[in-house]
Amino acid sequence: MKLEHLVVFVAVAEELHFRRAAERLYMQPSAVSSVVKKLETELRGPLFVRDTRNVGLTPAGLLLLERS
Repeated sequence: MKLEHLVVFVAVAEELHFRRAAERLYMQPSAVSSVVKKLETELRGPLFVRDTRNVGLTPAGLLLLERS
């Protein structure tokens, strides 16, 4: 796990919004999504529950946030 990936994860987890996290990190939203997908692949499970309007943390996401 790269530190940069963890920084992106924490920003999304705190904002619960990919675009706002991207703005906070001075990144494109697509780059934030890509980093989260890579992290989820590496950890072999979803970290966020997403739908068209909301973002929430899964139990695995909550655990990772607590340990970050």
